[in-house]
Amino acid sequence: MNPEARNDARPALRIIPREQHTVSRKNISKAALRVLYRLNEAGYDAFLVGGAVRDLLLGGHPKDFDVATNATPEEVKRLFRNCRLIGRRFRLAHVVFGPEIIEVATFRGTGEEEGAEGERHIVDGRIVRDNVWGTIEEDALRRDFRVNAMYYDISDFSVRDYVGGMRDLEDRVLRLIGEPATRYREDPVRMLRAARLAAKLGFGIDAAAAAPFEELGPLLAEAAPARLFDESLKMFLAGHGLKSFRMLEQCGLLKFLFPATARALKRGDEALRALVEQGLANTDARVAEGKSVTPAFLFAVLLWGEVRDLAHHLIAGGKDVNEAWARAALQVVGEQCQRVAIPRRFTFTMEEIWSLQPRFEQVQRKKVFRLLAHPRFRAAFDFLLLRAHESPAIRELGQWWDHAQQLPHETLAAALPAHGGSEPEPAAPAAGPARKRRRRRPATKSKPA
Repeated sequence: MNPEARNDARPALRIIPREQHTVSRKNISKAALRVLYRLNEAGYDAFLVGGAVRDLLLGGHPKDFDVATNATPEEVKRLFRNCRLIGRRFRLAHVVFGPEIIEVATFRGTGEEEGAEGERHIVDGRIVRDNVWGTIEEDALRRDFRVNAMYYDISDFSVRDYVGGMRDLEDRVLRLIGEPATRYREDPVRMLRAARLAAKLGFGIDAAAAAPFEELGPLLAEAAPARLFDESLKMFLAGHGLKSFRMLEQCGLLKFLFPATARALKRGDEALRALVEQGLANTDARVAEGKSVTPAFLFAVLLWGEVRDLAHHLIAGGKDVNEAWARAALQVVGEQCQRVAIPRRFTFTMEEIWSLQPRFEQVQRKKVFRLLAHPRFRAAFDFLLLRAHESPAIRELGQWWDHAQQLPHETLAAALPAHGGSEPEPAAPAAGPARKRRRRRPATKSKPA
């Protein structure tokens, strides 16, 4: 990595004393403070770093707290019995306090100085292994965005800014540290991080940082699909999914992460766009209310357009309905998993949600009660409600099923045809209780002769 090609290559340290910033220890987790204090007491440098410092300066409440130090991973492990070392690409120490994990990273170096400790392996511009230790100044230059390169010093409670991160916070803009194309080639996922952070923080993306997206977006296909799954969860299940989705579209990155979604939306289906955006908005609302969310429903929403269109094409070609939906789901999920490794436990649920959609149109008595008893009924019904913009018939169908769930079993049974017919009858309560069936008298046995 050539330092001459970097923006702000020469660190200009700005130390912001405690009385001039808003980071308070009362907003830092007790576990993170224990790690910081123990490292400091053992004679090592210890800093809170990255997104936690950024969010604290913005008045937020971080969920994760990362620590940077000049102690090596092995030295950190000797200090904490509750520590485990992880990672090959980046060697890290995880200090475990019950459900909370404090990630401790040794200062990264550029690897260009003689006698640099550790190893780095770069293939086609991408860093595939990076365990070169360095100074805090080098570590600051190795980080992605300037707002993520500020350090909270536990020794005097000051904030250290080496690359102009405070200025970017004030300007509400994301600027990369270094030459953007080089940084994206090192790690293509940084493009997604730019979109995600801009959506989360309400920041703009610096023009120089956004310029290479179209050219270098295809490099995302070389990122590990499991890593892209984790990044997708951060974008869409952290409470700012709709903003992240719109930012991905605005940056031209959606087609590299969810190609099927981008293709379906490009066809100009406004009902599909309404479904996707409402699904993301509902997920954001559930996160805000502290309710559970599942990746399966989210990915079912994102991939619905392509699955639906392919299933309809197969049915028009003479395929059985069930087989058509199964084949469409298999093809679309298979393509998507080459980019984003969606675990099977989620794809199975997605396929069930999709396959149940045509069954909502079957309102014969046995089929209705069988569908109501299906373990995925609630998820599939919520999905049906999202489809209300597809047509007036779908909207009425959703209203019918909503009302049907509120009726007593006997009343609903009386209102439904036993056989045939595809149009639901009015789901109003019947005039009277259902007739009781007469018990059949058992046949008398003839006596043996």
